[in-house]
Amino acid sequence: MAKSSADDEELRRACEAAIEGTKQKIVLSIRVAKSRGIWGKSGKLGRNHMAKPRVLALSIKTKGPRTKAFLRVLKYSTGGVLEAAKLYKLKHLSKVEVITNDPSGCTFTLGFDNLRSQSVAPPQWTMRNIDDRNRLLLCILNMCKDILGRLPKVVGIDVVEMALWAKENTPAVTTTQRTLQDEPVETAVTGSDMKVSVEKELVAQDEEEDMEALLGTYVMGIGEAEAFSERLKRELLALEAANVHAILESEPLIDEVLQGLEVATNCADDMDEWLSIFNVKLRHMREDIESIETRNNKLEMQSVNNKTLIEELDKLLERLQVPSEHAASLTGGSFDEAHMLQNVEACEWLTGALRGLEVPNLDPVYANMRAVKEKRAELEKLKATFVKRASEFLRNYFASLVDFMISDKSYFSQRGQLKRPDHADLRYKCRTYARLLQHLKSLDKNCLGPLRKAYCSSLNLLLRREAREFANELRAGTKASRNPTGWLEGSTGSSQSGNSADTSAVSEAYAKMLTIFIPLLVDESSFFAHFMCFEVPALVPPGGGANGNKSGSNNDNGSDDDLGIMDIDDNDSKAVKNSVDLVALNESLRDLLDGIQEDFYAVVDWAYKIDPLRCISMHGITERYLSGQKADAAGFVRLLLGDLESRISLQFNHFVDEACHQIERNERNVRQTGVIPYIPRFATLATRMEQYIQGQSRDLVDQAYTKFVSIMFVTLERIAQTDPKYSDIFLLENYAAFQNSLYDLANVVPMLAKFYHQASEAYEQACTHHISMIIYMQFERLFQFARKIEDLMYTITPEEIPFQLGVSKMDLRKTLKASLAGVDKSIAAMYKKLQKNLVSEELLPSLWDKCKKEFLEKYDSFAQLVAKIYPSETFPSVAEMRELLASM
Repeated sequence: MAKSSADDEELRRACEAAIEGTKQKIVLSIRVAKSRGIWGKSGKLGRNHMAKPRVLALSIKTKGPRTKAFLRVLKYSTGGVLEAAKLYKLKHLSKVEVITNDPSGCTFTLGFDNLRSQSVAPPQWTMRNIDDRNRLLLCILNMCKDILGRLPKVVGIDVVEMALWAKENTPAVTTTQRTLQDEPVETAVTGSDMKVSVEKELVAQDEEEDMEALLGTYVMGIGEAEAFSERLKRELLALEAANVHAILESEPLIDEVLQGLEVATNCADDMDEWLSIFNVKLRHMREDIESIETRNNKLEMQSVNNKTLIEELDKLLERLQVPSEHAASLTGGSFDEAHMLQNVEACEWLTGALRGLEVPNLDPVYANMRAVKEKRAELEKLKATFVKRASEFLRNYFASLVDFMISDKSYFSQRGQLKRPDHADLRYKCRTYARLLQHLKSLDKNCLGPLRKAYCSSLNLLLRREAREFANELRAGTKASRNPTGWLEGSTGSSQSGNSADTSAVSEAYAKMLTIFIPLLVDESSFFAHFMCFEVPALVPPGGGANGNKSGSNNDNGSDDDLGIMDIDDNDSKAVKNSVDLVALNESLRDLLDGIQEDFYAVVDWAYKIDPLRCISMHGITERYLSGQKADAAGFVRLLLGDLESRISLQFNHFVDEACHQIERNERNVRQTGVIPYIPRFATLATRMEQYIQGQSRDLVDQAYTKFVSIMFVTLERIAQTDPKYSDIFLLENYAAFQNSLYDLANVVPMLAKFYHQASEAYEQACTHHISMIIYMQFERLFQFARKIEDLMYTITPEEIPFQLGVSKMDLRKTLKASLAGVDKSIAAMYKKLQKNLVSEELLPSLWDKCKKEFLEKYDSFAQLVAKIYPSETFPSVAEMRELLASM
């Protein structure tokens, strides 16, 4: 017989590896085939019922005195490795059934009472042979009896046959195993060489003796099959006859029972008929009740709807009714200050009424009603009438206010008296109609355009008149001597430039013009933006003026006006920035303030004529005001300041260009000696310009310095080129004068320091060139001889040079005699030559020191060269020459 897979040690180890970590021990492992319904009625394989290889393993787990038994199903993975598939607890095993359709008897099923779906057929397990089947089932039954104390139901197999098979295979069990009474389960069933797990008898001893006695009665018949079969048939017939006799004896009882059943059936039929009659009557009654309830519900719903309809109609009639007092105010009321409260209330009612007839606030069902349409048309007509009357009144009112102020001369500056513009009364009167304007905007936005234009055109006349009168009186009342514009002209003496009159009153007048009018214009822009209902942020914080320059008696009133306008609507402070409104506001501000810049230009031009340098002060003042204007809605004020800054820069640049032309005119003089006059005049001009710088005007002045100095240096070079013989003296004298005149300013002004260093480099270059020329004039032969030697040293050795033509020892002696005999006279001649054409005597000592130093350096190099080439020749040493120069 082939070896059973239950004895396969490798299979057991593979199973133990698969359940490693579960603290369970394998009792038995055996290979089986799993299928579902493979042995059906037709005996054919069903779909998806192909047998699959599996391994059934019985395992136990000991926890204290308790022992648990498990049935594990293991399957093969894709790599051929066993892995756990399912786990059953033996305590739930309720049925073991051998499939009768399998002729071999090797197929069985195991039923568990805790499976969720009892409708699904349990898997069928097919063994290789009867021995494997009996071996596995006996092991399961033994474990159930020993561990659980009970046996599952066994179907399709005789327990006696199982016991007989167990006895026949008992010798295969190893002698080392013990019964469960002697040892725990894990030692009783864990032998690796166990053939059949039979530790206890399935049938008790006394039961076994009874079975043997019973079977003994059939021993004789079993030997003869036909006789035994006949015997069984006779006994079966006898039993059937006895059953029939018993039935016949009980016939009267059966008849009595049948009669009772018939009576009960007739009663049940009568009851069913009555119940059907009652059911029909109840159905008819239920239908009647439902009909009555339906009619009642409809009546109740109709009553509720009628009540709600009456309420809605009352509300609608209330909306459609126009109060007589509001109708009178809207169609023909007065716009005097005393009646403004009534007008505002009428506007509020009209706005609310129109909004109430719009679809979001009114049920869409009512929107197309004839009464609603007629009432909406009536309200639109009231709105158009009121807007037209109010717009016409406000246009005339603005014009009358301004005409009244223009006709009164006391509002403007007069001769000998500067008058600060005061618009407190004007704003107070306008505030009366601020809320009216807001209601006009909510009623008809298009009506604000003409009103804004009317206000701008009227107030523009007033502002321009105030600015013109103020500027005229400002210029007339400012006393300042006029300074010349030709600061660098050759005909003007330097003393005149240095003694210029004080013109600070000019820039103070310009600053006063800005101090008075820039805050006024900003306030007017802010007032206009809020008064005319532009949705823009506040221009001026409450209680303060632009740039902090608002001063004087009007300060408090102006702040009150701004607060009053901002308080017209509580939502004004929350209004978001509207780009469309901002563009429209700036266009309106241009209409409001356009033309006033001409009076500012007149002050700038007047100041320029008195003192062009005052443009620097005015530029700084303008920049300071410009940096303070950051509100988007004050765009025109920023444009005005920007235009003023550009005009001041243009005037100053005109002055700078004229001064540059004056410098260039010096080039026309063919013979120029000494320091050109515009150099000290530029120092005076720069000193005064630095005094006028205020705030951020540094760039303007630095640009002017760059133009001036560039033209000065270019003109110096051109003049020097007209007479090359004296060009070096001319340049060094002028560059030295430039440095001397600007020394103090260069220490504090970075731009002038840059030009100072540039002049210093040019001065050094001119000095070097001039000194070298003088030295070569006196000692030309000596240094030419040295140059010849240096040229020969590139091609021949020093030892061969004394034997060359023109540089022999004899030639050297002749050169030394000609150049150094009477060297003191030659040096004195150098000094006289240096002094001869020098106009600025103060430069002579420094130039003579430079000349002696340069000559000693050249003579030192000559002496070293001669000592190297002619070591035996004697000539005056460098120390002797230094002593000679020191004594001169």
